[in-house]
Amino acid sequence: MALERLFLRIAALAIAAVTALALPARAQAGDGWELCNRTSYIIEAAVGHAQGTGVSVDGWTKLPPGACKTALPGPLTPGVHYLYGRGSTAHQGGGREWGGRHELCVDPTGGFSLESPPDCAAMGLEPQGFRPISITRADKWSNNFTEIENWTLDNARNAGLQRLLDEAGIVSGNIDGFIGGRTRAAINDFLKVKGLPADTSDADLIDYLEQAAEERSRAVGFTLCNRTKNRIWSAIARRATEGWESRGWWRIEAGGCARVVDRPLRGSEHFVYAEMEEPTGLRTLSRASEAFCVGRAKFAISGRENCEDGSYRTALFARTPAPTERKLVFEFFERDFTDAKQDDD
Repeated sequence: MALERLFLRIAALAIAAVTALALPARAQAGDGWELCNRTSYIIEAAVGHAQGTGVSVDGWTKLPPGACKTALPGPLTPGVHYLYGRGSTAHQGGGREWGGRHELCVDPTGGFSLESPPDCAAMGLEPQGFRPISITRADKWSNNFTEIENWTLDNARNAGLQRLLDEAGIVSGNIDGFIGGRTRAAINDFLKVKGLPADTSDADLIDYLEQAAEERSRAVGFTLCNRTKNRIWSAIARRATEGWESRGWWRIEAGGCARVVDRPLRGSEHFVYAEMEEPTGLRTLSRASEAFCVGRAKFAISGRENCEDGSYRTALFARTPAPTERKLVFEFFERDFTDAKQDDD
C-alpha cells in the first residue's frame, strides 16, 4: 500500500508539472502598458492594439497629474500600438490633445472598448488622431504624457493642483510645481468649506477640485453645438482687448458640442463661421455677412483686414445673439447652411 501511495503521488506530481508547462504564462503584477502623466493637466487616455485583422481601442484611462496607471494589462504583443490623450473638460483654454495622425474611432461620451470601424460616424463615434507606439517587450512598457516644462511626477502633481485651484476660482498664482504657504492655506480653506478631512490625499483633492472647476466653467463661456447629421468645422470671431480676433478650427461631429471659450464673455458682439462636410462638397452658413480671416490649419488671428496679405483667406461669419449672463450657446442646424458646392481648393 505504501508503494502504491508513493506511485500515485509521483504520478500526480508529473501530471501537475505537464499541466503547468501547458498553461500560458500569467502576467505578473505591474506588467502591461503603463502611462505616466508628467503634465499639469488631468488626462483621459485611449490606447489601441492589433486584434485580428483590425485594431481594438480602449478608453478612457484617467490620469491625474503626476500619476501612472496601466492602460493595457500584460502580457503585451510586441508591435505597433496606438496612443491618444485628451485634457479634462474642467481645464480652461480649450481642449488639449496628445496624439498623432493615425485616425481611430473613440466614444467621446464615456468608457469604451471596441474594434475601430472604418466609418466612425455611422457607429455614433468620432475619429481621433492616435500616435503610433512601437512596443518591443511582452512584459512591461511605459510612455509619458509631457508638456513644455520637464516636470517630475511630484512637480507635475503640484502643478496640477495649482492649475485646478486657479480654474476652480480658489487661488491664483504661478504654476511652477512648488506648493507654497499661501497655496497650502487656500487648500486648507477649501477642505474646510467642503467638509473634507484635513488629511485628504492629493489624489482625492484633485478629484474634488476637478468637480469644482467643471461646475464653475458650466456657468460661463461660449459653446457651439452641431444639430446636423454631418461633421462641421467651426470658427469664432469677437472683439478682444486689443481689437478684433478670429479663432478656429473646432471639429464638431454630428450631435456634438465644443466649448470654444471657457471664461466669462465680455462684450455683446460674437460671430461664428462653419463648414459642413458632404460628399458633394462643403456647405457654409447662408446668413453670413461679416468678413474675418481664417487659416487653413488651426489659427488665432488678430485683426480682420487684408487677410490674403497674411496668407489667410477671407470668410463670411454670422452674428450670434448677445450673450446672457456672460454665457452663450450657439446651435448649427441644417437650415442654416447653403446648398452644397464643390471645394475648389
